[in-house]
Amino acid sequence: MRRLVAAALFAALLAADIAPAAADQEQDIGNQVYAQLSQKGEIISRSPLYSILDPIARRIKRVADPQYSYPFHFILVHESAPNAFAVPGGNVYVTDSLMSFVQNQQELAGVLCHETSHDIHHDVINNMRKDQNLAIGATLLSLLIGKNSDIVNQAINLLANVQAQSYSRTVEAAADLKGADTCAQAGSDPWGMVWLFEKFSKQDAATMEILSDHPTDEHRIADLEAHFRQNPWRFGHFSSHISTATPIARVRPGAKPDASI
Repeated sequence: MRRLVAAALFAALLAADIAPAAADQEQDIGNQVYAQLSQKGEIISRSPLYSILDPIARRIKRVADPQYSYPFHFILVHESAPNAFAVPGGNVYVTDSLMSFVQNQQELAGVLCHETSHDIHHDVINNMRKDQNLAIGATLLSLLIGKNSDIVNQAINLLANVQAQSYSRTVEAAADLKGADTCAQAGSDPWGMVWLFEKFSKQDAATMEILSDHPTDEHRIADLEAHFRQNPWRFGHFSSHISTATPIARVRPGAKPDASI
């Protein structure tokens, strides 16, 4: 949810040579990312952690699957940072570090719901097209102004990068709101997303939002709270108090692993 594993995904996107249209290209990208993660030895195919992940994921699948071209699969990966990321084709990867970081089921559900939103919105494909258009526009403008103006060219590149970051912030904000809707429909308290962002805000160093590919945690919390207030029919019966959350049952050493869904 927090920081996309960009290297593997970017490499797969380049290899896929995506043109704007074919529906099955999303699955092709997903297959390539899975192959790369497998080659790196990061895929966790069996783990007691699935006994925590799977029941929550099943409830979310019932809501999210009908809204996307492919069924969702929630897969554990071994990485040091608490993170989750969705890949076109329906695979949502959850790091084992995140499973230790979240304190309750609602926080974990919030992460999963947010990530399914990226696939439902086709964010990777859409952002690729926007980035390609930005790159073409920046190149043409640079040629018109002249290659001798290094300062102007640097400014053009910076503005193009800031605009690309803005695209990313926009899709993250939209995924937050859609994720909250999905959580509510799945019967999970969407305030779990707020509680998780509050945890992250205590750990993250301050960053200017205009130079970040994610909105600030404070901004995301404010947007979610506004969304909850504006839609009381969907969110009014959920509690904002973390004391009502369902704790994560920590896995005992030697517990029998379950297969992923």
